Amino acid sequence: MRGIDSRSPPPPASATHFGALLREWRAARRVSQLDLALAADISSRHLSCVETGRAQPSRKMVSRLAAALAIPLPERNVLLVAAGYAPGYRESGLAAPELERARRAIELILRQQEPYPAIVVSQHWDLLAANQGAKRLFGWMLGGPSPHTNIMRLSFDPAGLRPFVVNWEAAALDLVRRLHGDIAAAPSDTRARALLCDILAYPGVPPQWHDRDLGALQAPLSTITYRKDGINLTFFWTITTFGTPQEVTLEELRIECSFPTDEPTDRMCRDLAAAL
Repeated sequence: MRGIDSRSPPPPASATHFGALLREWRAARRVSQLDLALAADISSRHLSCVETGRAQPSRKMVSRLAAALAIPLPERNVLLVAAGYAPGYRESGLAAPELERARRAIELILRQQEPYPAIVVSQHWDLLAANQGAKRLFGWMLGGPSPHTNIMRLSFDPAGLRPFVVNWEAAALDLVRRLHGDIAAAPSDTRARALLCDILAYPGVPPQWHDRDLGALQAPLSTITYRKDGINLTFFWTITTFGTPQEVTLEELRIECSFPTDEPTDRMCRDLAAAL
């Protein structure tokens, strides 16, 4: 006759799944269990039980652990669901009424950037908005509609902007570094990984760009030089994001503003604006 099994019942599937995801994030961030426990103000023993699924984390604990690991909002929702809770962060879409003030702020930045180019891109580099300066510049170079609505693909495709970029390898390398950085920040982002695979498959892309460790940047400020009809235009750019957003769409937005590095580029931007 078999005796009664006094072992603890198996943990809920949600606890086990959450623990596995948390370990993946901790490994991606290269944070020890002890360091994470200290940052989240919990005991390392309790954190060990959470990671192995022997303990079910509270909703508050999930949020503390996610904040300590600087996990993006969409992935925090994934963690909450894995722990058995409802998502905590909305993804409304930029056209949603509740984001009206954010839209007005974006529109103001785009207008203020005239006559220089400015664009708004998503986390996955989809073009969401552009000011007239950007539309004029892209229209002048391409001579017609853009073959892509994704800035990465537009920059790497020989049928896109690539033939017009004098320093294409340096500019493209900067974009690859940024995409590698996006993936490192959100290792489970399959769309970012798929985008990286797509752009690395374009002709002429060096095979070493598949690796994240691409060496140190050679200059403190990255620039891009376009050339068409014997005219050179050189820009540097800044990136604006919303500080401490509590909404997925806003967290993922990036506003990229280009500035001329020399007087001929400045004059060309103004001439293109005056021609319309």
